[in-house]
Amino acid sequence: MDLVAELRALVGDNGVLTGERLAGRVYDKHVGSVAARVLVRPASTEQVSAVLRLCHSRGQPIVPHGGLTGLVYGCSARENEVILSLELLNRIESVDVAGRTLRVQAGVKLQHVQEEAERHNLMFPLDLGARGSATIGGNIATNAGGMRVVRYGMMRNLVLGLEVVLADGTVLQSLNRMLKNNAGYDLKQLFIGSEGTLGVVTRADLRLAARPVSACSAFVACRDFAAMVELLGMLDARLGGQLSAFEALWPEFYELTTTSPARSSPILPYGHGVYALIEALGADADTDRERFERVLSDAMENGLVADAVIAKSEADRNAMWAPREDVFQMDRYGTSHSFDVSLGIADMPRYLEAFHAALHAGFPGARSFVFGHVADGNLHIAVCAGDADVQSIEKCVYEPMRGFSGSISAEHGIGLERKPYLEISRSSAEIATMRALKAALDPRGILNPGKVIDVH
Repeated sequence: MDLVAELRALVGDNGVLTGERLAGRVYDKHVGSVAARVLVRPASTEQVSAVLRLCHSRGQPIVPHGGLTGLVYGCSARENEVILSLELLNRIESVDVAGRTLRVQAGVKLQHVQEEAERHNLMFPLDLGARGSATIGGNIATNAGGMRVVRYGMMRNLVLGLEVVLADGTVLQSLNRMLKNNAGYDLKQLFIGSEGTLGVVTRADLRLAARPVSACSAFVACRDFAAMVELLGMLDARLGGQLSAFEALWPEFYELTTTSPARSSPILPYGHGVYALIEALGADADTDRERFERVLSDAMENGLVADAVIAKSEADRNAMWAPREDVFQMDRYGTSHSFDVSLGIADMPRYLEAFHAALHAGFPGARSFVFGHVADGNLHIAVCAGDADVQSIEKCVYEPMRGFSGSISAEHGIGLERKPYLEISRSSAEIATMRALKAALDPRGILNPGKVIDVH
């Protein structure tokens, strides 16, 4: 019996796509080459286990797929590989309101988890622009970050337990709803951020938070980066732990996303050194707003804020977030290349100076746009340089990072795209340990082969 027939025997005809049924699917442009001749869609953990057991016995490479919103070609699949999609594992299984946890299958969309939490007057804090497509399994596999890391942390901080299927089909039950559990090794941490190279996540216990009663938002302009950093410290110290987002927009990006054909209009006048979008979530609308406004007023008196607008409604808040989230405006200048790096806040100006110097030396006509979460050390950089060689652009972004002990990937992972630069952010001993873990958990190298590290 050939492989496709064996897979059909395990998951049924509806669980296997080939030929036109496979070719007709739409893949995100960032997935890369998808030449696989078969996609398998198990509908349960038991079926995932059976599929992996079969592929392990055959030495058959498998590429796990979630919502296909990644940016580093982590889901690229070659002709000899099988795509393992978790799309049918899409049930929210239970919500523990008292314990503030939620158990979910890996194929559930992030937005659906957010909405389910809200139905119980709770919140799942992870939030990112691709919330309507990204899946929980993919968020876990890439250790997603998003807008609220400064308060709630990365996906790693929101996962209490996992169910994972190992390469040989073994089901590793590490589901857990407790905040405190020091009974031996915390095995779930091996798989969070592993990009499907060590195991396939099938279910997860997620940590929820109290749903905020108040949301205070402001869009501010600062004279320069130093003033913005001082403002960040002031907000963190005086908002009583309520600061949940602090997004920076450099002038080029702000002007790009607030001029036609962009749908947003300028919130504040152009000409300032840098702009920031601030969000604070709290429990008392009147008190929180009074505190928020007082802190911003003091910041203006101290010269940290040159101009500011405070949201008075949900529509105002949405209007403030719109320019920050309109990242596709770069496409008006042709192909854009996106990067997300992480480094110490104090090092950001010098890093950006080194990056811009390298970019304009190599590509005098290139355009670059910078924005990011900043409070958690994350910068997003987009480069438009016509038909310039991609690898040369990557070097302009990554090579300056060597002098700052930063990360070439803040939240999008390594995949294929960033693998050549991993040694900038990880020591040889760390990479060797990664290889040892890969060899131990996936000795035949069938799980997402070629991604993150080379095993030989």
